[in-house]
Amino acid sequence: MTGANERVWSKLPAGSREALVDGLSPSDLQSALLEVSRLRAAKVTPARVLERWRQDRFVQPSQTDPRALVKTQARLWELLPERFAGVELSPVTPLGTCSAVATVNQNKVLSTTRNTEVASDPTNELALEAAVRRRAGAARVDLATCQRVVRAQAAEGPGMFAHFQLFALVSTARDTGSGRLEAELLLDHLRYWHAVLGDKADFSFTTFAPTALRERIDDTVRPALPVELIEDSQRDKGSNYYTGIALGLGMGGDELGDGGFTRWTADLLGDAKERCLISCISTERLTALSPAA
Repeated sequence: MTGANERVWSKLPAGSREALVDGLSPSDLQSALLEVSRLRAAKVTPARVLERWRQDRFVQPSQTDPRALVKTQARLWELLPERFAGVELSPVTPLGTCSAVATVNQNKVLSTTRNTEVASDPTNELALEAAVRRRAGAARVDLATCQRVVRAQAAEGPGMFAHFQLFALVSTARDTGSGRLEAELLLDHLRYWHAVLGDKADFSFTTFAPTALRERIDDTVRPALPVELIEDSQRDKGSNYYTGIALGLGMGGDELGDGGFTRWTADLLGDAKERCLISCISTERLTALSPAA
């Protein structure tokens, strides 16, 4: 991206980058970009639209049968405990949500010209909503959503697409000490995913940093789960994303999603005692593994 960016800036007058990044207000920049988009769209032909529809990975339809996917969604909502409030999220979120909240590179996100970005991770948006509800006085917030997201990074393997659907949970509350709260949150999430996946559930955890929760996993979490919670000491994925403990969620040897503790609501609320657990799975992968769901 660096070479391409420099090539573009070299074609513009000196100072253009600084003017666009810092010289214009967000509303003025939005107006300018919208005008550019309007003028470029006016030159697009129906044939070009069809060509883009066939070739652009961002717009190609999912290959999952929507009737099967709806059945999976219905089951996920039906099994969700009452303590989790359902949230229907917008398909866009404020520009910088992923880079500011989850420290994800903005190049992995589909940014828009209206100071927003296309949703790429429902847990980021749920964390924002959870922070709003915590600030309003809720002692503990548990939220769930089902959202189709778009990610701009290159697909990582066969069967991987630019857009896919995730069912996500976010729970947040203030620390009570000795890892007790974290163990409670962890049990609520894992019990739900066990209800969804059954005894074929594959649960693992990885400790990325010293935490009191590690002891609670042995004396509180593991004894309360009907399936084994395996320690994966070799995992390094998410080491810069999760804080302390990360989760792996799968079924019958197939990976479905992951989760873990983050600093998101602590940073959003300016309170280091805030604890936030996220977890999510791919509904399309679950549908493929459980066609009768």
